Amino acid sequence: MSSAAAAGTWKLGDVTVNRMGFGSMRITANPDRSVAIQVLRRAVELGVNHLDTAAFYASPGGTLGVGDGPKRYANELIREALAPYPEGLVITTKVGPGEDPERGFYQATTAAELRTQVETNLRQLGVDCLDVVNLRIIKKPGADSIADRFGALADLRDAGLIRQLGVSNVRADHVDEARTIAPVVCVQNSYAVDLRRDEDALIRLCADRGIAYVPFFAIAGESREGGAAADHSDAVQAIATTHGVTPAQVRLAWTLHQSPNVLAIPGTGNPAHLEENIAAGALRLTKEELATLD
Repeated sequence: MSSAAAAGTWKLGDVTVNRMGFGSMRITANPDRSVAIQVLRRAVELGVNHLDTAAFYASPGGTLGVGDGPKRYANELIREALAPYPEGLVITTKVGPGEDPERGFYQATTAAELRTQVETNLRQLGVDCLDVVNLRIIKKPGADSIADRFGALADLRDAGLIRQLGVSNVRADHVDEARTIAPVVCVQNSYAVDLRRDEDALIRLCADRGIAYVPFFAIAGESREGGAAADHSDAVQAIATTHGVTPAQVRLAWTLHQSPNVLAIPGTGNPAHLEENIAAGALRLTKEELATLD
């Protein structure tokens, strides 16, 4: 059985993680809580030591922060499955988008709102300090600043509530702006073989600065929140057939081949798909295959 270690490692700030990680967004969609717990525990057994999550990752129904009601929260599933957390496990969460019983889904813009979201993550995960917190923004055309929001998170880091900081859904100028305030250990943006290829330059910039680039939608591609892509290019299909693997595994392998600083975080609530995703970290594509995919 393949281990997440087969994908190699990268420094996420001051900690080393396996480049094959796990994204928790989709585990809340599984109506069987026991299977979601099984998937999380199996991921760690297979060497995953980088989990991506957020307080707003939840199934439909219920109210934010209410324990084991009808709404299933990824953070609470992670806590139930893995606490006390094994040494070396890094849990990366994000703030910015949030959910409120009165306002519904909203975007945090003030220091107070961001602190509330950080405290929600702390409570749901059952920790005193969050390993990594990404500031997730709504990226808009034209110039805009993240200084106030990122500065608020830097203050929470100084207060001991956060260890390391990252940014998500950002441009290169956002990364530069954030780095004038506090160290940035990761950039998390949408990216896949058929999605947002203009991000190639940002990946190189991050690599030059020792920053991890963490793509989401690597498997879903243009399907985005819709889940794993059902339609694959002829090139993806052909290479999958050659290697005797699934198209999703080819997409993940391609993602990891883009640069040593790329960390994959495929998510699933299916135990079999989990093992396939982890195995993709050991899949080596030739230069010719990579050129075909490009």
